[in-house]
Amino acid sequence: MDVLSCSINTLKGLYDISGVEVGQHFYWQIGGGQVHGQVLITSWVVIAILLGSATIAVRNPQTIPTGGQNFFEYVLEFIRDVSKTQIGEEYGPWVPFIGTIFLFIFVSNWSGALLPWKIIQLPHGELAAPTNDINTTVALALLTSLAYFYAGLSKKGLGYFGKYIQPTPILLPINILEDFTKPLSLSFRLFGNILADELVVVVLVSLVPSVVPIPVMLLGLFTSGIQALIFATLAAAYIGESMEGHH
Repeated sequence: MDVLSCSINTLKGLYDISGVEVGQHFYWQIGGGQVHGQVLITSWVVIAILLGSATIAVRNPQTIPTGGQNFFEYVLEFIRDVSKTQIGEEYGPWVPFIGTIFLFIFVSNWSGALLPWKIIQLPHGELAAPTNDINTTVALALLTSLAYFYAGLSKKGLGYFGKYIQPTPILLPINILEDFTKPLSLSFRLFGNILADELVVVVLVSLVPSVVPIPVMLLGLFTSGIQALIFATLAAAYIGESMEGHH
């Protein structure tokens, strides 16, 4: 009962975190609820960039790739390598999921560093990268949790739950709590790093608007890519772990 109570409190904590606000937000009233309009706007821009890039990549494929096609094939090979390394030989069906997670986070992070969102005026609130909002990172983390539960159950059936008593039943409470804390860790790591990077740039621009922020912005581009890779790698690792058993 104590484990169940802790698990419920963890889920409730994730729901409460979605109400965290940093800065001003632009809301859309839909039915009886509020939706963060600025997150949807910037997310649609990121999705449009990804769809447009994918359309260009597959519009006229060549047997011997050149230019843009060569770049997109390199990205695909990179995602396949990450998936295979973390998941194993059964990585194939999970490449689209890992690739989508990686590319969405990567483009979202870079959009916050490259696109001047703040020049677009809203009635209330301000635009920023989708991953600068805790709601986005929590949603991505929960999708990852659903993915590795689905992977484990589809591979092992109800026998998947046997991992909770491995290597000894004494670890049952810890193993259960581990699955509930994974999305918390994933969401806070991504949200915290992107928010901190954007806040540092904003402060430096306000203090020294000429030269100093440029190295910080370049560093932000690097760390943004690393954060996307870390999230995708951990997602693939969790899926691989659920399919292979408890390590």
